[in-house]
Amino acid sequence: MTAPTPAAPAPPPPPPAADHRRKRISLRSRVTLLVAICVGGAVALVSLGAFVTVRTSLYESLDENLLGRALATAQSPIADPDTLTQLPYQALGAADLKVAVVRADGWAAWPKGSDRPPLGREEVAVARGLTVESKRTAHQNADTYRVVAVPAPGGTALVMAQDMSATDRTLAKLSVVFVVVGGAGILLAAAAGTAVARTGLRPVQQLTAATERVARTGDLQPIPVSGDDELARLTQSFNTMLGALAESQEQQRRLVADAGHELRTPLTSLRTNLELLIASERPGAPHLAEHDREEIYADVRAQLGELSTLVGDLVELAREDPPQVVHEPVELVDVVERALDRARRRASSGVTFDVRLQPWSMLGDASALERAVLNLLDNAAKWSPPGGVVRVALRPVGDGTVVLEVADGGPGINEADLPYVFERFYRSSEARTLPGSGLGLAIVKQVAERHGGRAYAGRAPEGGALLSLRLPGGPG
Repeated sequence: MTAPTPAAPAPPPPPPAADHRRKRISLRSRVTLLVAICVGGAVALVSLGAFVTVRTSLYESLDENLLGRALATAQSPIADPDTLTQLPYQALGAADLKVAVVRADGWAAWPKGSDRPPLGREEVAVARGLTVESKRTAHQNADTYRVVAVPAPGGTALVMAQDMSATDRTLAKLSVVFVVVGGAGILLAAAAGTAVARTGLRPVQQLTAATERVARTGDLQPIPVSGDDELARLTQSFNTMLGALAESQEQQRRLVADAGHELRTPLTSLRTNLELLIASERPGAPHLAEHDREEIYADVRAQLGELSTLVGDLVELAREDPPQVVHEPVELVDVVERALDRARRRASSGVTFDVRLQPWSMLGDASALERAVLNLLDNAAKWSPPGGVVRVALRPVGDGTVVLEVADGGPGINEADLPYVFERFYRSSEARTLPGSGLGLAIVKQVAERHGGRAYAGRAPEGGALLSLRLPGGPG
């Protein structure tokens, strides 16, 4: 006996149709619908309020007129039952009035030949003196009457009823007018909502089209801005974002192009040396002298070191956003001294450092600051003449910042080159023959900006270059 096959799981229920339709409704349709509902509801409320006001006013006017007639009639001979029964009914019929006299026991008299007005407990209560007067709406023979009762002589009550057909017809016509006006108002509201949605959402449509264009083509051209409202400011913000994105792309393009240019020379030289070494090992190839082989090995090691430095600098500069490093208290004097120890070991030609440091504390990344200071020191040592002195000074400025000055005794920086010394891969004509990638000072600028400071260049009193790093903080 085989086991029964388990039933397949039931498919998930489809999403409700209402949710699907709601997702398909566009923003313009929702704005149009909202405006139509709001304006249409306002028109409907105004129309309803006007109808209730007019209806109440007509009823009050009718009651006031009917009570006035009833009180006047109650003081006339007509209030006597015998006289009332002899009254010609034509006089009352012409005014759509029905009159009767009611006694306390419920007996009533009305003109001969006419219909009895609607009578009830309210009118008997007035005859008994329980109430001063009564007003009510009553129905008789498919007609609607407004009935009032006032006290009359002899312990009776005079009852007067008026047909409300004319009033009801007036109210019916008025209700039709209000319905038509309300419907026209809703249609006008829908048209106004459509116009408002089309006009108000045009900048949003432009932003949508611009976003789709950027995603489709990569074109970062800004979109036109008109007006000064919230949507115009949103468009300006979007254009600012496009400009920042375009600038970032341009910086990346320049970085890649410059990196390719800088990498081409050491890679070509390294490839040439390696090919020469490989060719010398082939059978029948000319034998390289030992000192030539040692020179090639030295060149290869130097080129590998240069490539390693260049790649590290590129990785550091390629990060447009600061790395996720927790800034902690840093003693800037300790940072500078550690950088000086490394710079002294790397310096050549007997370069010495004249150091004058004042205590200073700040919040920052000690490793990044040390690398920036080391780049300044290496640059100064590279440009100093043999036996030269590099002056290093750390001194407060007095405005909550400190300045680290590094001056060398070299040829200095030309005035034309001063604005560009901190740019990536920028090297003056004199520096192109010296080792380096042109990225060290760019890293100095980047570290300074990430710590809320800045870097700048000038000429030292000694005649060489003066490179400064200005940072916030406080005395240690």
